[in-house]
Amino acid sequence: MKHLVSQAGLSEQFTISSAATTTEELGNDIYPNAKAELKRRGIQFEKRRARQIRSDEYNDWDLIIAMDRENLADIRHFVRNDPEHKVRLLMSFAGEEKSVSDPWYTRNFVKAYDDILRGCEGLLRCLE
Repeated sequence: MKHLVSQAGLSEQFTISSAATTTEELGNDIYPNAKAELKRRGIQFEKRRARQIRSDEYNDWDLIIAMDRENLADIRHFVRNDPEHKVRLLMSFAGEEKSVSDPWYTRNFVKAYDDILRGCEGLLRCLE
């Protein structure tokens, strides 16, 4: 999403962050296969450390985007059932009420990237 926003010349209008709903990857950098796919696509990224979403940050965001239905349910739990309806499934912005293909299980990082790209492109169109 950061790449798309940058290409559109809108970086200063957005704050984009990522957070986990579980603790398995806390402190870890981007998964190596995901990095490889980003590099293959020419997408720049920075070293980062996974963090967990906190319920007290709900008011900090206009939208909170989930990659899959399990994360959607977890996020809604964290933010006390989403009283302002900020929590959305990424693929809904691509007109698809489905989860992003999960490369953790499929090992298909190309398909996951393609899903995420379609969702992010739809999200950007919605926000412009």
